[in-house]
Amino acid sequence: MVTIFTRSITDNLTRLVRLIDKQLEANEDTKLASFVVLLSNDPDADEGKLKELAEKQGIKNIPLTIYDGIAGPPNYNIAEDADLTVLHWKGQKVVVNHAFAKGDLKVDGVTKVVESTAKIL
Repeated sequence: MVTIFTRSITDNLTRLVRLIDKQLEANEDTKLASFVVLLSNDPDADEGKLKELAEKQGIKNIPLTIYDGIAGPPNYNIAEDADLTVLHWKGQKVVVNHAFAKGDLKVDGVTKVVESTAKIL
């Protein structure tokens, strides 16, 4: 399972979601799964942004969801300064945890996150 928590929608987040979506398709026999959670203080306003992302990028395999509250779910302990947190789960254990401050997710970071998926297949 690849869980993506984000506080903003950026070009590199879009790239990451598109690549993970393709990985899900390529690894459907392994039951690899993923979902995106946009952490928001205004879910109604942000819902359209997620729909636009899914439509423009042709996202088919990843549910795009919104959590009401920028802090995120309490049990996940999302770092306050992380704009993007990606958790790779194997069973119920987090195997890889990537966190990026606002503006720090670059193309090489996207590549690193996508390559980390191999550790949970």
